[in-house]
Amino acid sequence: MRLSTVILPLERWPASREKWRRAEELGFHTAYTYDHLSWLRLVDRPWFGAVPTLAAAALETSRLRLGTLVTTPNFRHPVPLAKDLLSLDDLSGGRLTVGLGAGGLGADTQVLGRAQWSFAERSRRFAEFVTLLDHLLREPLTSVEGAYYSAREAHMVPGTLQRPRPPFVLGASGPRGMALAAKFGQGWVTTGRSSVDGELCSDVVATELAHLDDALDVAGRSHDVFEKVLLDGLNSERPLASLDAFVDWSGRYGELGITELVIHWPEPDSLFACDMKVFEEIATLGVEKR
Repeated sequence: MRLSTVILPLERWPASREKWRRAEELGFHTAYTYDHLSWLRLVDRPWFGAVPTLAAAALETSRLRLGTLVTTPNFRHPVPLAKDLLSLDDLSGGRLTVGLGAGGLGADTQVLGRAQWSFAERSRRFAEFVTLLDHLLREPLTSVEGAYYSAREAHMVPGTLQRPRPPFVLGASGPRGMALAAKFGQGWVTTGRSSVDGELCSDVVATELAHLDDALDVAGRSHDVFEKVLLDGLNSERPLASLDAFVDWSGRYGELGITELVIHWPEPDSLFACDMKVFEEIATLGVEKR
């Protein structure tokens, strides 16, 4: 099981740089950042762009994988996004992972001045978004006319270092999303949140994993090489309260089949506040040593 982190783009680069460097020193597998224009939970805090942040991080690190967790259609179009991802893959020397999601409600859905999409439209858009992005990153030239997203002679030269393209990790919970993840993804990510009061996060994840396995079977995909990622910090669990709490938490999800755990870099005065000493203890020990 791998251990990764999310570093929120909350600080000017001289201060943020040290977090990315330290993440590599601590041995994290991947350091992700959120791709938002602003984030509802921290709407009054500074917030910098994901793509330039990852570009800077790529030049400050040499081993750490880097990625978005997640990028959505809320304010992205596949064509310019593909060019940005091609560039990030190049800058990082082929260390990019692309986390993708359909996107939820919030500031990002309204900042461009349009009405919010219905759930059904959001689902359709996401399917078309992922399909086109996959094609753009695999091919040097793309021309596609879609219902929502089109590309006309979109050139992606010289192509990505990672072949056939950087890995996609898709956030999904329903049948259509799971099918999309199984078709296009190299991995799947969940937060384990439940809409039912009192339901255990581990029960949610177990059910989702069963549905993912079904979708992988239908798609004819191998279960062994497909990453199953759990993003902590957005549900009711508190595994960073202590080293013992983390050991128990990581063990439970390892038994369920999760292959990568993602924990948030500590941020004071936020829902991601925690003892930095405990956080570094957890990172240094590492999941693989347990």
